[in-house]
Amino acid sequence: MAPWPELGDAQPNPDKYLEGAAGQQPTTPDKSKETNKNNTEAPVTNIELLPTYSTATLIDEPTEVVDPWNLPTLQDSGIKWSERDTKGKILCVFQGIGRLILLLGFLYFFVCSLDILSSAFQLVGGKMAGQFFSNSSIMSNPLLGLVIGVLVTVLVQSSSTSTSIVVSMVSSSLLTVRAAIPIIMGANIGTSITNTIVALMQVGDRSEFRRAFAGATVHDFFNWLSVLVLLPVEAATHYLEIITQLIVDSFHFKSGEDAPDLLKVITKPFTKLIVQLDKKVISQIAMNDETAKNKSLVKIWCKTFTNKTQMNITVPSTANCTSPSLCWTDGIQTWTMKNVTYKENIAKCQHIFVNFHLPDLAVGTILLILSLLVLCGCLIMIVKILGSVLKGQVATVIKKTINTDFPFPFAWLTGYLAILVGAGMTFIVQSSSVFTSALTPLIGIGVITIERAYPLTLGSNIGTTTTAILAALASPGNALRSSIQIALCHFFFNISGILLWYPIPFTRLPIRMAKGLGNISAKYRWFAVFYLIIFFFLIPLTVFGLSLAGWPVLVGVGVPVVFIIILVLCLRLLQSRCPRVLPKKLQNWNFLPLWMHSLKPWDAVVSKFTGFFQMRCCCCCRVCCRVCCLLCGCPKCCRCSKCCEDLEEGQGVPVKAAETFDNITISREAQGEAHAPDSKTECTAL
Repeated sequence: MAPWPELGDAQPNPDKYLEGAAGQQPTTPDKSKETNKNNTEAPVTNIELLPTYSTATLIDEPTEVVDPWNLPTLQDSGIKWSERDTKGKILCVFQGIGRLILLLGFLYFFVCSLDILSSAFQLVGGKMAGQFFSNSSIMSNPLLGLVIGVLVTVLVQSSSTSTSIVVSMVSSSLLTVRAAIPIIMGANIGTSITNTIVALMQVGDRSEFRRAFAGATVHDFFNWLSVLVLLPVEAATHYLEIITQLIVDSFHFKSGEDAPDLLKVITKPFTKLIVQLDKKVISQIAMNDETAKNKSLVKIWCKTFTNKTQMNITVPSTANCTSPSLCWTDGIQTWTMKNVTYKENIAKCQHIFVNFHLPDLAVGTILLILSLLVLCGCLIMIVKILGSVLKGQVATVIKKTINTDFPFPFAWLTGYLAILVGAGMTFIVQSSSVFTSALTPLIGIGVITIERAYPLTLGSNIGTTTTAILAALASPGNALRSSIQIALCHFFFNISGILLWYPIPFTRLPIRMAKGLGNISAKYRWFAVFYLIIFFFLIPLTVFGLSLAGWPVLVGVGVPVVFIIILVLCLRLLQSRCPRVLPKKLQNWNFLPLWMHSLKPWDAVVSKFTGFFQMRCCCCCRVCCRVCCLLCGCPKCCRCSKCCEDLEEGQGVPVKAAETFDNITISREAQGEAHAPDSKTECTAL
């Protein structure tokens, strides 16, 4: 029999795996002895593998594949209610109330941080966004209008701000409704970046990040797919413009009250203590007001008094007088009487930056960093509190209530009810970004499935448009008609997208695409950041630059790229569905270099790049710890003592291989094909 292979310092113990290997000759029936004698004169020992260590048994056992998209079981690890005494029950009730108060508090600051984040983005990129809109000559290109809508909404982090700018430009006849529709579509895409950023805060746990990132990007994919289909249709037929024009003509709208502002009534008292912005400056820049370019977005005076008075002013000639009776000259100058409007500042605002007189970029950068820190902290605490609250029976009830469908004949109605719930919740909180951002951590911890979050997100898209319609009803007379028409265009665009990507289960592509992206991002977590940069910045900026170069350049570059993307998608579909149709070489992507069809080489590059900084940091820490050890002797109370112990343990310690054996060698011995090499030779061969 061949000896057991050895690996380095490993000392395998074959007695653990074999019966009768301790020098005992197993007894065999006479028939087997005779058979063995006929075959060979050498004595043969029957070796039996124990059932526990049988390789065949391990191979035959079916491996259970765990679906990563299954909701985790949130088990209650605490003491059951029935096992608590009176004091324990009272304490449990107070703990529950305290957790609820903490949850509401962190949720309040979470929403406030989203509002301040939007203000910070407006301070950093608001004037640039206004300059995007100011060039009305490029708005006639629908593709350019789309990417401008995406970039502006990403810069100001508010679709309502970009939509209000568009309404102001349409009402001022600087922009037509036809040119404004692609911008509204782009604003619909840009507003979905907020909950995707929120999903990045759960990157610490791989499973939570997979679900959270997929739940956030399902909104992105719905908007992108809707635009890819509906923008060409709108450019060819102008169906949104025609439908909304008919509705506006058939109803006689009158100005109503302002749209309900329920959430900001609660958050505004706190956020206005941080910063207050004059959002009219962005609209004035968009309408080519030269005086607004030097104005600051930070509001200084909150109370002003505007008055008109008659004053004597000089004019170039009598033709400039208000009337012949109010015009006189002294031989040198011509005078007339005219109503002059003057503004008097009464009271300053009470926010933090009112007396600092910092530039907008500096204030915006400070607020951006602070709001992101508060956003991260609040989100981490919300997830932890929800994880401690949603346990046991509570989690079971909530998950069953949200994720369970209606009984069989009416199961199809469940999703449409979720759409109505999402629309109603967004109408209440007045922001689709707030609703979807609050939904993201719930998806991450496993309370809501992706399939249920999808219709809730679609309802959120509808809810934000109904709020815009009510806000349009409160517009002044000159902007009423255009405001209502643009708000209706936004509404029917989302309705068209829902009809495309929801009623038929096969067409719910955003769910499958989001799950695929979630799997990739969970494996290579750096890819989530690349996704945000590529889809929300690089692609829009590239299309913007090519559009400015002219249609020939855009078509010359865009058509080959689109053709390659369609070809790759068709090949991928054939490879997954019916690979036999394709030639053998095209049945997989192995004919391409590895870096073109796998993220593994890119992951190695990113790991080296990030590992370089980690090594530098680690080396610095080791040098500091060595110096500290030399100075103070490195007592146990020193923070560097653990570092020094790790360094001493890591030097000169041989690594032993685990106990192992070669199944191939055993199988050959069973067939009589094995020979008996020396142990060292066997180890070298392995």
